[in-house]
Amino acid sequence: MALTLLLAAGFIALGIWQVERRAWKHELIAAVDARIQRAPVAAPGPAEWPRLSADRDAYRRIVATGRFRHDRETLVQAVTERGAGYWLLTPLETPDFTLIVNRGFVPRGRRDASARAAGNPAGSVTVTGLLRMSEPGGAFLRANDAAADRWYSRDVAGIAKARGLGRVAPYFLDADAAPNAGGYPVGGLTVVRFRDPHLVYALTWFALAGISLFFSWLLWRPVRLRSNRDL
Repeated sequence: MALTLLLAAGFIALGIWQVERRAWKHELIAAVDARIQRAPVAAPGPAEWPRLSADRDAYRRIVATGRFRHDRETLVQAVTERGAGYWLLTPLETPDFTLIVNRGFVPRGRRDASARAAGNPAGSVTVTGLLRMSEPGGAFLRANDAAADRWYSRDVAGIAKARGLGRVAPYFLDADAAPNAGGYPVGGLTVVRFRDPHLVYALTWFALAGISLFFSWLLWRPVRLRSNRDL
């Protein structure tokens, strides 16, 4: 009986933790929604990089001006509402640092730069979009392979090293839906979605606590009956 009561206490603690996590997640979702609606601010420069965090800065609207280095672009495998293809990540050289920009989606048939040359602007450009945190390592069961130039996640540090870029921001910019000449790449496909399973988890833990308490009662009942008979 002591064990079942201990289990019940543990399950209740886990349920309460999930309720607290749910409240935190909803606050985060509300904060991100508010950031997306704000006017864009200048992309954070080197002085701000040490203070950047996902909770405070992810999905902020930012703007940067510079020149694209199309010769150092990187294709990252992607599956979007438009089907399978690639994210096109291109370094944007600003006066103070280099910012990797996810310019948007290109289908497999447009993998080669020559197939979308009209969409590669020369000269100074201004890009607006969402600040996104780096995605190091790769995707589930698929590690990035810089040597083979196979990329499954938008790993800023890995891409910067592979492309020989210097003083690169530790985040990337997801470009907005401003159209590119020739139609590609297609920006504005950022999916802002947060997993929110905490209510289900909390109910599961509380249900297990209830079951544990029920078994505790079953174990306690015959002991009580025997005690009453002995009186």
